[in-house]
Amino acid sequence: MRNYINNTGLRMILVSLLFISCEDFLELETPDQKIISEAVFENDETAQSAMRGIYNQLATVPFSSGGANSVTVLAGLSADDLSTIYDIGNEDSEFDEHEISPDNSKNLSLWSSAYNIIYSTNSLLEGVRNSDQLSDGVIGRLEGESKFVRALTYFYLVNLYGDVPLVTTTDYQENSLISRTPKEEIYERIIEDLTDASSLLGSYSSGERTQITKAAALALLARVQLYLQNWTEAENYSSQVIADSNYQILQDLNEVFLKNSQEAIWQLSPYGRGLSLTNTLEGSNFVIDPFFYFFAALKLNDEFIQSFDDEDHRLNNWVGYNGALGVFFPYKYKVQNSTDEATEYSMVLRLAEQYLIRAEARARSGDLTGAISDLDVIRMRAGLEPIAQLNPNISETDLVTLIIEERNKELFTEWGHRWLDLKRTGMAEAKFEDTNGWESTDVLYPIPESELIKNPNLIQNDGY
Repeated sequence: MRNYINNTGLRMILVSLLFISCEDFLELETPDQKIISEAVFENDETAQSAMRGIYNQLATVPFSSGGANSVTVLAGLSADDLSTIYDIGNEDSEFDEHEISPDNSKNLSLWSSAYNIIYSTNSLLEGVRNSDQLSDGVIGRLEGESKFVRALTYFYLVNLYGDVPLVTTTDYQENSLISRTPKEEIYERIIEDLTDASSLLGSYSSGERTQITKAAALALLARVQLYLQNWTEAENYSSQVIADSNYQILQDLNEVFLKNSQEAIWQLSPYGRGLSLTNTLEGSNFVIDPFFYFFAALKLNDEFIQSFDDEDHRLNNWVGYNGALGVFFPYKYKVQNSTDEATEYSMVLRLAEQYLIRAEARARSGDLTGAISDLDVIRMRAGLEPIAQLNPNISETDLVTLIIEERNKELFTEWGHRWLDLKRTGMAEAKFEDTNGWESTDVLYPIPESELIKNPNLIQNDGY
């Protein structure tokens, strides 16, 4: 991973030229794009450095970093497994209580940093297309990686906010007044970008699983098709990933989140932050220090902890307990603070999710035997009795319910999976309807108030 921090001066110049980092990029003066393109895309090396800039940006910006304002934390708070330790009415509590104010700064940070990522990918794509100095192989890889990142970002925007502006250029004048695009069209672009990426990308070139590959594009396609209830397509894409010999389900749960884990399809490196600290931000945010516990802000809910069987290895390996506070905390990442050689990378996509995707797709299309087989891969790794023995004649409805429960126990506090599962399955209403202040419109976050003020063509979500 040290190659991510080599040639720092060159990388920072390239990134500063190509990726103008600010929350309000839609209002910036129009840059001299020709100068930027000529400076960054004059050869393969500098163009690839620009893509490394996007990887580093993903490890840094609030949306994707795993930090306090990331989709992992904020969507985790919206779900039923993570909550704040102290009820002090802060902005975190607004996500926890489903009372998000349109002027919540964390919500603005999530939204604006996601759109900064999209701007970066659009800028790189335009630069690649406008350059005649790059080799065909580099052009294809950069286009595939950029389109994947754009698709991933839009996947979260459309699931968190509903209809959102579809920005595909760096035209500031056009983008500053763009209206919300129906989510169906957003999904069409996501699928188009991921299909292109899957055809353009190959496997890892450096041995590091921090590189976006064909398998990553297929894995995200499987998830997208599951969300769209296209069961056959979801099964097809997940099957391709599961069949890839690069990946395997690790039996030791404490190895899953290590750097370059064989279960990892795509990870983000903490070196991308350009700091001396080498721990993941997930570790920093979730692990409660036994001595400095008073700094902790997040905990796992007791009801979620009680949902585990006592013999579930995930409870014993991925959940920590702080006696001073009397709370449980996520412990998938073990390193809270470190300046030593990194041992953990932030997980974005992993193989276990693909088994759960295929299990659900098969169950919903009537292949209960195949669904049970996939689910049991995850249950047996967790030390649980396989459904094939426990309840081989389980009904489709009960099996789907069980798969959703297993998704929660397997994927908790990873990239907002639980919140999005509650929304897409229609379970959020039943789960939170007795919560004070809950309204059905709370399934979507508000468009940040400052964005509505800047762009008169944006319309706020209902209920805000």
